[in-house]
Amino acid sequence: MNRAPYNQNTKTKLQQALSQSEYPLLIKEVMKAMNCHKSDQPEIKTHLRNMVKTGEVVRIQGNRYGLPQKLDLVVGRFKGHREGYGFVLPDIEEGGGEGEDDVYINARHSNDAMHGDHVCARIEARKTGGKREGRIIRIVERAHKHLVGRYEVERDYGFVIPAERRIVHDLFIPKGEAQGAEHGDIVLAEILSYPTKRRNAEAKVVKRLGKPTSPKIDTEIVLTSYGLSEYFPEKVATEADAIEERISAAMLAGRIDLRNLPTVTIDGKDARDFDDAISIEKIASGYRLWVHIADVAHYVPEGGVLDREAFQRGTSVYFPDKVLPMLPEKLSNGVCSLKPKVDRLTLTVEIDFDELGNRLKHRVYESIIRSDERMTYSDVWESLEGSKPELLRRYADLLPRFRLMEALAKLCRKIRHQRGSLDFEIPEALIIMGPTGETLDIVRGERNFAHRIIEEFMLAANETVAYYMTSRHLPMIYRIHEPPAPERIAAFNELVRQSGLSPKRRDKEGEKKLSAKALSEILEAVKGRPEEQLMNQLLLRAMRQACYFEENRGHFGLASPEYTHFTSPIRRYPDLVVHRLIKSVLHSKLSEADKEKWRMKLPKIAKQASARERVAVEAEREVMQRKKVKFMADKIGRRYQGLITGVTGYGLFVMLDELFVEGMVHVSSLNDDYYLYDEKTHSLIGKTRRIRYRLGQTLEVIVHEADLENWRVDLRIVRERKGKKSKQA
Repeated sequence: MNRAPYNQNTKTKLQQALSQSEYPLLIKEVMKAMNCHKSDQPEIKTHLRNMVKTGEVVRIQGNRYGLPQKLDLVVGRFKGHREGYGFVLPDIEEGGGEGEDDVYINARHSNDAMHGDHVCARIEARKTGGKREGRIIRIVERAHKHLVGRYEVERDYGFVIPAERRIVHDLFIPKGEAQGAEHGDIVLAEILSYPTKRRNAEAKVVKRLGKPTSPKIDTEIVLTSYGLSEYFPEKVATEADAIEERISAAMLAGRIDLRNLPTVTIDGKDARDFDDAISIEKIASGYRLWVHIADVAHYVPEGGVLDREAFQRGTSVYFPDKVLPMLPEKLSNGVCSLKPKVDRLTLTVEIDFDELGNRLKHRVYESIIRSDERMTYSDVWESLEGSKPELLRRYADLLPRFRLMEALAKLCRKIRHQRGSLDFEIPEALIIMGPTGETLDIVRGERNFAHRIIEEFMLAANETVAYYMTSRHLPMIYRIHEPPAPERIAAFNELVRQSGLSPKRRDKEGEKKLSAKALSEILEAVKGRPEEQLMNQLLLRAMRQACYFEENRGHFGLASPEYTHFTSPIRRYPDLVVHRLIKSVLHSKLSEADKEKWRMKLPKIAKQASARERVAVEAEREVMQRKKVKFMADKIGRRYQGLITGVTGYGLFVMLDELFVEGMVHVSSLNDDYYLYDEKTHSLIGKTRRIRYRLGQTLEVIVHEADLENWRVDLRIVRERKGKKSKQA
């Protein structure tokens, strides 16, 4: 028998063997399909065991193995709801996952899974529109070993009510396991046993975090709930402190010296880690742009203590009152930060554009730079506008380059729009904090064209690097964004029609599969109209979540055939990995064996990076929501204008115009009629009086309650009676 080469490709070969089989296989049948020798059986068993643990392979009766998608099973993360039901969000794996819909799980069929658990669900029904329903048959891995919540005393025992309201299981605390916590305290509890149909989860208190009224408790709760830390382990800090900041002559070998090239960083006024800098000049064919990115890979070797910590964190996390960096401050704000007037090691992407903004050629190389100025978005934009004479004087030498940046950014943006790239115009809320952590105000975050300049140049650099690696057929980690599900885009298109808009383009398959170009035209059509913000929000909700993947599947939202993240290695681990891959190419150190090793490592890196990004986004969103609700606690009875941003069978979501706070008008408060939900028009319609509440409608509302238990703002509609506004909502 010709024996197949057996190496690190085992996992891939296993997946191929199971994928090509028409039925689940015994181990001996797996080995036969892979053309393996009997001596390979222990290794095959080990791989299968590990893949069963991660949910990539399912073992069924008779010790047969199969891929979940072939057995009508879905493996993914359980996203719970406070009412008990939830959804399984499929993993992104070879052959399925991201392209399929989430699976609805009725509360009766959750099998005591908790929000965040990695589960295996069986599909049991397919509803109209292709929506899938199922039941959880196995919990692959529990997400929580600890939970944060409010401690409540019951005689000689207690309970912890989880702060994460999507976890519907209270934790029973036996006598003597409260660690001195008092009724109402916020605590950290360690889970001793998980819930079953017959009993509660059991836990013990391991740390008292404080009182719920403390201004800083919100961030502390979220940090602890998500297992995040602003502190680094001693070994990590020690390795960072040992890094030499001085740049030696040996470090310059092979680098292009760009220290005499006029260069600036442009960031927010509060930024401290500067990982990108820009240079630009006019050339005969058009423009030459240099995007310089901190060479973090030079200081963080693969496999070291720093690298392992960065991999676990995955990304920096940003809260209103603090930042949790991916790398220690010695690196993030020190040796890697592109501070002005100091030499810094960088990776540079040099791109030539023609007069219309088309990319002509590019180079990628190691470099050394010295930034001339640390600019803020405001200073750049006000210099371009000429609104502040003192800035014009101060930056007189740089102003011509700012004008070149503005001109090139506009050209790049125009080309992106022509190909169908989506630009979502959704204002961001900025929380103004007081000295003790209290929320003083919530305002619209600053945004001007200087922000767009940097965005366009970072997009150009990321696309260029993705093309640079893809054209060489090298292992790579991509930032992918797959097209939205057809039914979601059909629902969005129905809303567009109700608004009186009609897309100019449609794919051959019809309106259920609108192209990115058609969607881009819709966003362009609503600019300046009252429904602009709403349409942007609705389309964003219809989109799939972008993620990291080891294969190039394109980026739908950017209408880009290949895209990656390269420009933020200080705060994103995938960017650091891309830097390492590029440096391997530049130093001709990517042998066939190295390529194979990277191909085996990249799926794990991509999966971890995507997961950590989701954790960061959820944590940041939760802190913002908590602070917004607390901010509204002293505004009970006040009236605000708002826009209906969501309609469900149980009520209306309303975004308050002044405060960027979203509240809810529960259907039970609409006591002048029986209101029925019309799914087709996304409206609540009164059965008798036919009053209609629909998406995009403006309302005057009154703040009824700031619910600190469920972290939501309850609103009531202000009604008019006999020409006067009623005192009651």
